Amino acid sequence: MAEQRIMIEMGMGNDLHGMDYTKACARAIEDALRHSSLPLFGALDVTPDQMRVQVTVAVQEPEKVDVDALVAKLPRGRAEVRAVKGGLNVPTGQDVIVVAQASVEAFLPPQTGWQLKR
Repeated sequence: MAEQRIMIEMGMGNDLHGMDYTKACARAIEDALRHSSLPLFGALDVTPDQMRVQVTVAVQEPEKVDVDALVAKLPRGRAEVRAVKGGLNVPTGQDVIVVAQASVEAFLPPQTGWQLKR
């Protein structure tokens, strides 16, 4: 059965001094999550474990991202994270600032025949 996307949010995060790609990605995911709200769990007979969360993070060196650590930080749903090439490395003369982008998508099975709780 096909899923329905119920949310997509974008976020940006950075690590100013440590060149830590995972930290920059975590901040990008947190930024995206701060812009989203899913009140449907209280309105429908749907539980968060029915939701699949798909996260894509983009940085210049995706192989340096600990995707398991990022999955562990996601608050709800069955999460999967993949890292791809993107983002920015910004040299400052002393350090390299790592800039990460994140896309957070949430999916549910089709919701047909439902009605709001009273």
